[in-house]
Amino acid sequence: MSAAPTPVAVAGAHARLQVRLQSVSYATRDILVYEFVRPEGGPLPAVGAGAHVDVHLANGITRSYSLLHAGDTPHRYVVGVKRDPNSRGGSRYMHDELRVGTLLELSQPRNHFPLAEQAAHTVLIAGGIGITPILCMAERLERIGASFELWYASRSRADLAFLPELARFGERVRVHVDDEANAVLDMAAIVAAAPADAHFYCCGPGPMLASYEAAAAGRAPETVHLERFGASQPVATSGDGFVVALARSGIELRVPTESTLLQVLTSNGIAIESSCEAGICGCCEVGVLEGEVDHRDEVLTPAQRAGNRSMMVCCSRAKSARLVLDL
Repeated sequence: MSAAPTPVAVAGAHARLQVRLQSVSYATRDILVYEFVRPEGGPLPAVGAGAHVDVHLANGITRSYSLLHAGDTPHRYVVGVKRDPNSRGGSRYMHDELRVGTLLELSQPRNHFPLAEQAAHTVLIAGGIGITPILCMAERLERIGASFELWYASRSRADLAFLPELARFGERVRVHVDDEANAVLDMAAIVAAAPADAHFYCCGPGPMLASYEAAAAGRAPETVHLERFGASQPVATSGDGFVVALARSGIELRVPTESTLLQVLTSNGIAIESSCEAGICGCCEVGVLEGEVDHRDEVLTPAQRAGNRSMMVCCSRAKSARLVLDL
């Protein structure tokens, strides 16, 4: 029996933050709010609206959660976590096992859902737990005196979170409850009523995002932004095999058709931070030095994909016969 491979690289591990769980509170019957602080006190790294952190749990699982508050020198990071009935161990562990006072690690904040603060008007749309980055954006727009409106939809009134925080925005917030309206949010009407130069942001479940994308299809692509809870389609391993070369370690590996690049790297002792394994969180982003990437993630913008400077190794592959990564 061969010995387990020795890890030779850990992407992003140097960026972890040591934090203590300061408090846990209820937002709804199945959404808990977690507040993290530095054990020794003091500010944490700056956070922009729309950013998220990866929470590294003691059960070996890493999960990404949007931050509820932005700031240049925040003294706390706050996330909302909805219990997923189909949890693979992330939300279940946080709800059932995590206790106040626990020390754990977070990644540095990353932002693949940034807010265009210069927009003349901003339309914010949230469904369910998708309110977390959207609330953060509303707070920022309020702080800088920008024009915005916020639409928040939920299946039932019991599932609406952060209503006291949203109330301070007054009539700029419209709440929609599917069960009471006997209909889902009219996405087409919201988009059609917005000014021509408005920017749109949506975070919510798959059906809501599909409706949003269809409604906003006629808008300028650079004004239409979204963030997903899950991948819009299963991760595919189809495509030709290819060779991946690791520039810093001098290792070359073959990635066969039936395996993902992440699987090949980890099975050969190259430890990569990963969370969703579906191309939606950005946790496993790695720099690309040479070769052409077959991007299959839902994080990078079209311009970033065209630039070919990085890739998500959990789902993306190669169009070229060889890729050189900054590992």
